Amino acid sequence: MKHLPLLAALLLTAFPSFAQTIGPIENLVRYAHPLVGTQRMGHTFPGATVPFGMVQLSPDTDTISYEQNGKYNPKVYEYCAGYQYEDKTIVGFSHTHFSGTGHSDLGDFLIMPTTGPLQLNPGTADQPEKGYRSRFAHQTEVAEPAYYKVQLQDHEIRAELTATTRVGMHRYTFPQAEQAHIILDLTAGIYNYPDKNVWTFVRVENDSLVTGYRQTNGWARTRTEYFALQFSKPFKSYGARNYAKKQAYRGFWGRFDQTQNFPEQAGEQLRMYFDFSTTAGEQVTLKMALSGVSTAGALANLRAELPGWDFDAVKRAGQAQWQQELSRIVVESPNKVDKENFYTAMYHAFLSPTVYQDVDGQYRGLDQNIHQSKTTNYTTFSLWDTYRALHPLLNLIQPARDADMVQSMLAHYEQSSLHMLPVWSHYANENWCMIGYHAVPVITDAIVKGNAPFDAQKALDACVTTARHQWYDGLGEYMRLGYVPEDKSGSSVSKTLEYAFDDWCIAQAARKLGRPDIEQEFSKRAQNWQNVYDARIGFMRPRLSDGSFRKEFDPLSTNNQGFIEGNAWNYSLYVPQDPAGLIARMGGNKRFVAHLDSLFTMHLPDKFFAETEDITRDGIIGNYVHGNEPAHHAAYLYNWTDQPWKTQQRVRMILPKMYRPTPDGLGGNDDCGQMSAWYVFSALGFYPVAPASGEYALGSPAIHAATLRLENGKTFRIRAKNQSAKNVYVKEARLNGKLLARPFLSHQAILDGGELVFTMAGKL
Repeated sequence: MKHLPLLAALLLTAFPSFAQTIGPIENLVRYAHPLVGTQRMGHTFPGATVPFGMVQLSPDTDTISYEQNGKYNPKVYEYCAGYQYEDKTIVGFSHTHFSGTGHSDLGDFLIMPTTGPLQLNPGTADQPEKGYRSRFAHQTEVAEPAYYKVQLQDHEIRAELTATTRVGMHRYTFPQAEQAHIILDLTAGIYNYPDKNVWTFVRVENDSLVTGYRQTNGWARTRTEYFALQFSKPFKSYGARNYAKKQAYRGFWGRFDQTQNFPEQAGEQLRMYFDFSTTAGEQVTLKMALSGVSTAGALANLRAELPGWDFDAVKRAGQAQWQQELSRIVVESPNKVDKENFYTAMYHAFLSPTVYQDVDGQYRGLDQNIHQSKTTNYTTFSLWDTYRALHPLLNLIQPARDADMVQSMLAHYEQSSLHMLPVWSHYANENWCMIGYHAVPVITDAIVKGNAPFDAQKALDACVTTARHQWYDGLGEYMRLGYVPEDKSGSSVSKTLEYAFDDWCIAQAARKLGRPDIEQEFSKRAQNWQNVYDARIGFMRPRLSDGSFRKEFDPLSTNNQGFIEGNAWNYSLYVPQDPAGLIARMGGNKRFVAHLDSLFTMHLPDKFFAETEDITRDGIIGNYVHGNEPAHHAAYLYNWTDQPWKTQQRVRMILPKMYRPTPDGLGGNDDCGQMSAWYVFSALGFYPVAPASGEYALGSPAIHAATLRLENGKTFRIRAKNQSAKNVYVKEARLNGKLLARPFLSHQAILDGGELVFTMAGKL
């Protein structure tokens, strides 16, 4: 098995021009901290995965049910990623997770090693000894990219995890034990509930190989995941328990004792166990390969990616992949915390979207059929979040991968019975979470920026078809009235504003591709934001189908005011396609700046977000909700006024408040990398306020210097002269020696290579 060397030799060989530019590269992996954001609103996971890996192997610290007494259990929200830093026990290690989402699913194929009498129930957090879970201490945890280690105190077992793209690898160091077990819990899951498992199937192929699948009905209502599990040591016995309700008809399988050493299991609620005897310090290693296609596909993935048993070599190879990805941007700073924040953010940004195909290119499509991909197929598209900064970041520093993601979205469209691009999709399912049709800005951003190794005209047609679906979420009324009426469809103002931005993106791609009819149609629709602006009060406001503004209205509240996960103060600034037009409607520079100033300086009482899970005090500065996405561009809007220096001041204030290299170091959900992508852009000194515009708004860089290694072979260098924590203002910015007259930077200027030099100052 070939493995990439961990440090810079590979990178210098692969990128000689880069080596000549900046010299040897240090090991950047050590600055990326997987434990950041694992507490409360962070919702990230600290496990083992490679960049964009299909396997995201991580400890789960509890088994909270999604429902309680027939109702939603709000406590489950804390377990979106399966792991809570404050918990004292680990239930096991499952192979699929979401990073930083505000809703959840997955948690497939939970593995737990134990010693002593067999226990197949998980136990409880306050009495772990009554089940298979175990206490643990953070002092024994080690979390690195592609590696996780912890001591399971109750079983005296050291657990270590690593992974390839499609295979999770476990290494368990046991004590001397006549009763040692590996438990495979097929009932466990994240956002679980009693009937979530539709069916599970397990086949014991021999004394060290097990295959099977799991079908679930949750956020993804029709999800099937296959596995192949191989042990480094033959098990001496095995068995199963089916915890499902007794079925009225069970065929004639009852003639067999299926609880012990029976090689085929099927049911809704299965837990398997595999028995061993171990000597002190003996290591038992497991390999769990996944597939969305078949058990044969899982086996092929296992044999192709991980044929051997050298755990440490797999760890080194995984960390070499992270080193290569993190080295796409090389940051220079004398401050270790700056590097930790930056590379942790890059780490989070490269966790998703996730690869979703077997090594032979086969994958399960939205139509539940098996398809063959000519590129790399991806899933986990949290588009309401990630269109803003994550995909523009990938389009800049990983354009080939982003183009594959676009083609995955187009495949989704082709397979959709509704002829829709994805809204929020994962694992061959559309879950319809959130609003808008935000695959559109991702696709059009690629087209406008010249990153379209696909049929761009066909892609534009998919965007147009999606945007003309009158049945979708108030879109019919939006097309007829020019806005979504609140009495017909909730969150109407947010929908109107986001549709208008998506429509503007379509117009930009149409202009690029020479489609004047489409450009004209969607340029007109892009102006619909004006129809929900109430000039009398200076806020966006819900409007009714009779044309009147709704009378009951509180611009501070996030509940039932026409907005989703935000209030009027934040959403009234959401016109990224036309800040100049918004400023004019709001009364010009003076009034607009006063509104924007108030956003950052006023106090938002707790009662105004008490009923919103996604917004907490940790993510709020004044009334600016950085912990949620709709306001992520707001600090950059000063660039369209006569006071652009306030953008610099606000950005440098937000960065240290909202990002720290600690377990509670994120001021909100990372949302599949969006929060982290905001950090990467802002720390570099610019931000994509309007994806598909081809332009970035300048801010205030937090790093001393950085080099972007571009896929076209060129490099773009950023330097901040006189950089310090106090010198937050940009005295001047020069691109290749030429003074920038406006606080904006074109995408093409970066692609052309060169140098952007900021001269920083502590005063204006």
